[in-house]
Amino acid sequence: MQSKNAIRGLYAVTPDLVDTKDLSARTEQALKGGARLLQYRNKQAQAALKQEQTTELVRLCRLHGCIFIVNDDIELALRVAAHGVHLGRDDGDLATARRLLGPDRLLGASCYGSIAFALAARDAGVDYIAFGAAYASPTKPGNKRAPLDLYREAQSIGLPVVAIGGITLDNAPPLVAAGVDALAVITALYTAPDITAAARSFTALYPA
Repeated sequence: MQSKNAIRGLYAVTPDLVDTKDLSARTEQALKGGARLLQYRNKQAQAALKQEQTTELVRLCRLHGCIFIVNDDIELALRVAAHGVHLGRDDGDLATARRLLGPDRLLGASCYGSIAFALAARDAGVDYIAFGAAYASPTKPGNKRAPLDLYREAQSIGLPVVAIGGITLDNAPPLVAAGVDALAVITALYTAPDITAAARSFTALYPA
């Protein structure tokens, strides 16, 4: 079983890349830079491409000792032996997901800006809760912001807290100071001129 304590540091989230070789190369750079978790998130890909890409990413995560999470697809996660699944509000019932995954895989939930949703997610058996958008997000530009005070308040829930949305090296420190356990990053990581260096800088925000 993956420990909840493993939810810490840089949480890399994949962009919607069609080229699996490109996705693999960029992801390996992020893992070399210290990403502790990786979430496969591709809302555009068809089933065959998702299978191809997750199979490759599982290989990389095993090689680098990284936790691999699949977004919004329990069946796929089980098929490729991922470490867990992350679900949004409309991605299925969390209690059902917990039952299907069993006790040995991680389950994360997007809670947006709602403490009430996070409490319900905790009661359904999730292992970590994610809030966002922390900042204006190029991936989801219309999303409402989750203020810093919400991340502080979420500490009382008793689960690891993940921040997502528009996070960069410049604006990440206040989130870390607010008690956020992991930073989920897409654009500022995968489009960085030097992905490994960017990953190292994010990782350095969480000293061992």
